[in-house]
Amino acid sequence: MPKRILLGFIAILVVMPTLVLADNGDGYTLNPGDQLQVSVWREDTLSQAVVVLPDGNITFPLAGRLKVAGLTSLQVEKILVDKLSKFLADPVVTVQVIAVGGNRIYVIGKVNQPGPYVLDAPTNITQVLSLAGGLDRFAEKDAIKILRGSGESATYISFDYNDLLSGKNGVGATLLLQAGDVVIVP
Repeated sequence: MPKRILLGFIAILVVMPTLVLADNGDGYTLNPGDQLQVSVWREDTLSQAVVVLPDGNITFPLAGRLKVAGLTSLQVEKILVDKLSKFLADPVVTVQVIAVGGNRIYVIGKVNQPGPYVLDAPTNITQVLSLAGGLDRFAEKDAIKILRGSGESATYISFDYNDLLSGKNGVGATLLLQAGDVVIVP
């Protein structure tokens, strides 16, 4: 089998799971700080690693500056195909997330290890408190809050650690955190 055909087949096998995942509305949404590998088949000079900037943009040759924060890698692929089609015949673009540096949450207050945490998998409030070394002995277990969003869209979500210990609040204990969430332990 010729090398080009084999490489094309491998590229299809790599991209197919991403297509299925994103078409179902699922998939990781990009955040500032994420690192991407963008490849254009048969255009080695266009293939490169890019970082999502703090403003949510990337810059890519021939496509210019693109807002990608909040999009999936499949959506970015489609945008790049559209932009590159003006210069290339039927471009085949692959966007892979190679580092999730932007999927960051913050834990502040009375925990043993406060600070930022990069989440590389779906993570709930209980798991993050564990990552932060647990609550310190002076923590107000019944007054933990999660700050989500910013500006006028900011909301607080309450979490009572005592309910977790007593088995009352399994739903609250498994609340998945989102990039940018701030866990506040008074």
